[in-house]
Amino acid sequence: MDLSATWGVLRRGAGDPAWVQSAGALWRGIRTPEGPATLRTVVRPAERLVLAQSWGPGASWVLEKLPPMLGSQDVGAAGFEGGHPVVERARRQHPGWRIPRTGLVLESLVPAIIEQKVTGQEAFGGWRRVVRRFGEPAPGPGAALGLHVPPSADALRAIPSWEWLRAGVTPQRADTVMRVAAHADRLEEITTLDLLAARRRLLAIPGVGVWTAAETAHRALGDADAVSFGDYHVAANIGWALTGHPVDDQVLVDLLRPWAGQRYRVQRYLELAGARRPRRGPRLSPRQHVPVARAR
Repeated sequence: MDLSATWGVLRRGAGDPAWVQSAGALWRGIRTPEGPATLRTVVRPAERLVLAQSWGPGASWVLEKLPPMLGSQDVGAAGFEGGHPVVERARRQHPGWRIPRTGLVLESLVPAIIEQKVTGQEAFGGWRRVVRRFGEPAPGPGAALGLHVPPSADALRAIPSWEWLRAGVTPQRADTVMRVAAHADRLEEITTLDLLAARRRLLAIPGVGVWTAAETAHRALGDADAVSFGDYHVAANIGWALTGHPVDDQVLVDLLRPWAGQRYRVQRYLELAGARRPRRGPRLSPRQHVPVARAR
């Protein structure tokens, strides 16, 4: 069990307030259907154990859902065949990685919206400011570590437009978050639907496109086929790893066809292996016209 690899996609940047590593333990602040929770996990590889403790109103829910969060329902991992030397090598390098299924749609969907079409610095900074200002301290001992729980749907709906701007989130993305928060109950229900129906419900929200739906599906639903089409880097990096040159999304569809049903697994194995094209141009600079307030 490789906890860092399995849960790495759940962390939104190095300064994510809902994620703290301390004294060999991983702490997470989680908003569950039953309320906020603090989750502490420790991995003991020699004993093949993951030890967990939880506090707060959502503690029982988190502990009950922990196995699928750790990838227990990722049955496709056992029989997966790389089918390409680079993919096979990446698979062998990360035998303990599994696709998590958190069962928490808004936890993945809202930060994905904030990350739409911006640099990583803007995306993670926006999420960090929203959680610190409108979330709440995590229950139990998590608060002493500075751990926060992301804001509830009600709290998101109450954020005024100028506070989104202060957080560095543009009006278009803020409007999409508000629409998602208004349909929070219907969206959380998609964990009970088949993957096709779940994706349709996500895409029915204006502002939620293919990329945002995929970023939500492989985290919240454990969707092994949810490729991040539309990403600034994914198609180019996968193309470079498999063919030696970058490709666009249209070519990527054909390139990943042999792994139908498991395409996200290929994407993530290559990410974990560090497969990316050389970058010779300058990095995108954060935009300067959004009046971001400095985090206190």
